[in-house]
Amino acid sequence: MDVLQLDASGRPQAWITPREAANLYVCEAIAWTLGEPCLVLHGGIQRRTGLQSLLMLHPIVAVRGAVPARAWRQVPALTNPKLFARDRHVCAYCGQHGHDDHLTREHIVPTSRGGEDAWMNCITACRGCNNRKGNRLLHECGMELLYLPYIPSLHEDMILKGRRIVADQMDYLLACVPRHSRLHG
Repeated sequence: MDVLQLDASGRPQAWITPREAANLYVCEAIAWTLGEPCLVLHGGIQRRTGLQSLLMLHPIVAVRGAVPARAWRQVPALTNPKLFARDRHVCAYCGQHGHDDHLTREHIVPTSRGGEDAWMNCITACRGCNNRKGNRLLHECGMELLYLPYIPSLHEDMILKGRRIVADQMDYLLACVPRHSRLHG
């Protein structure tokens, strides 16, 4: 399980490994935590007390210090797995639900006709619908969209990255996701 790293103001920064989180704890770089401890790391035996050291990791940690520039980016990177998750694995043309192997990234305005490879120009389509549309515009092929594309927020992007998210992490992230998002289901 990965740990959700936030800046001190509560803005998501990254998913980090338990090892990276442990380093933050040991370096006293944690400003605050949320959730019940989800992982206990066992250390060495202390010579004086004979007790084994324990480090309890929380699912959400906020770090002290300066916020890296990557945390403030406005538009998340577009990848097929995140696009398919945003669109709930549903073809925007026929409405069929599909597995990643049967889905494609469809450009509403084809790149061959000046369309951008960007969130607002990309939707999920099954292979059949993508082939039927080809490099034509929607009005040229008589097709319509069942839903509109949108740019995911930073919180949605953290969910879309496809990690195994525990309840505390999902509750935190969903609380900041706009109500109109398809991630609310």
